Amino acid sequence: MSAIQPTRMNFFPIVVLLMFFSCHKEPEKPGPASSGEISQIILSYVGGNRGSYMIIKVSQDSIHVEKGNTTDKSHTENNKAISEATWKQLIKPIDIRTLNKIRSSPSQQSVDRTDETFQVKTRNKVHVYVNAYTDTLHYRQLEHFKIQLEKILPTDHY
Repeated sequence: MSAIQPTRMNFFPIVVLLMFFSCHKEPEKPGPASSGEISQIILSYVGGNRGSYMIIKVSQDSIHVEKGNTTDKSHTENNKAISEATWKQLIKPIDIRTLNKIRSSPSQQSVDRTDETFQVKTRNKVHVYVNAYTDTLHYRQLEHFKIQLEKILPTDHY
């Protein structure tokens, strides 16, 4: 009987080793959720003497626009689907590696002016800029994004 027991004990570690090597993890597929790619951009204009606002949320498959003002309590919302090619064209001018160089400026709402705010979202970070258009050197990529966005938004939204 003692001759059988050592055989069983040697067999068990081999089975465990085989199970260990047979289990493998699938490699993670590249994409916005698994990298530093842009997943959403929000552009908003808030302020002015009537308390007006416009918020444009652009994601990989859609554009959502909210517009209104607080004086007459008006509010409208619109959604538009976009293709993957349109999304890529929109974010093409934005270089994630240089987003940290863009500098914001003070709010203009206190003098009845409108603030322009950009939020560029990635998996790892949200970059927020207020009135960054004063940073003429680094703002260009956001300006080019706005130009591309204007091409696909209906004119009544601006």
